[in-house]
Amino acid sequence: QVQLVESGGGLVQAGGSLRLSCVASGSIFSISAMGWYRQAPGKQRELVADLRGGGSTNYADSVKDRFTISRDNAKNTVYLQMDSLKPEDAAVYYCNADVVTTMGLYRTYWGQGTQVTVSS
Repeated sequence: QVQLVESGGGLVQAGGSLRLSCVASGSIFSISAMGWYRQAPGKQRELVADLRGGGSTNYADSVKDRFTISRDNAKNTVYLQMDSLKPEDAAVYYCNADVVTTMGLYRTYWGQGTQVTVSS
């Protein structure tokens, strides 16, 4: 069993910053990729940013130059630094991880989500 736990969400004024964290734990042999998605009310879940093996990153156009994804492999943790936040960034943010478990299974796991609210 693998668990992902996000933290760091909250209420911030437009133009402010937040840093999200997501820790993966459990029966992990290796993690090939970790990322952040978000879902606003009435909208589909969308990719915000991901970080893959070799360090390659991928960002949604709407967050480029404002958000930065990073990872601490030793801690199985992924971060999302969010700067210059806009009201349209408000959503529930989910982290995910592509994991090879100790049983040799390749699975994608999701966290429970953390709310980000941006006031104008």
